[in-house]
Amino acid sequence: MTHVRHMTVALVLALAPVAAIPVAATQGTAAAKPLYDRLGGLYPIASVVDAFIERLLVNDVLNANPAIRAARERVPKAELKVHLTTQVCQATGGPCRYVGRSMKESHARLNITEKEWTAMVVDFRKTLDAFKVPAAEQEELVKIVEGTRGDIVVSAKALGQR
Repeated sequence: MTHVRHMTVALVLALAPVAAIPVAATQGTAAAKPLYDRLGGLYPIASVVDAFIERLLVNDVLNANPAIRAARERVPKAELKVHLTTQVCQATGGPCRYVGRSMKESHARLNITEKEWTAMVVDFRKTLDAFKVPAAEQEELVKIVEGTRGDIVVSAKALGQR
């Protein structure tokens, strides 16, 4: 059970925020295809997640945070990739179901700053660009991620101006 808990905590290091957004918010009108379908389904999503995680694992800004670094050491990256793929699949209207902890609970001890959040978003956008994800779909994905910022980022005041 502890291993699963640590794995969920590490989801922040990637794109973990997506699980907190209702699927309906990503689908637009009833006539539009779900974002999941417009992204090509599970295999393209898994490919993007794989590359994104690899990019984050070497991000110096994120690795400077000892809590993030420690969480990464506890969680095998293959498990992180599977869980994140499931989250993205669900959040974009696909058939997957994420069963991990809430974003707030899983990120509570990671002390993620605005600077670290921004570094993650920059890497996310670089990954989406590398896979030539169309601009409209990129913006929908970023909006999903941004919707969880309040559950993940700790204020500078709370961190003592770290």
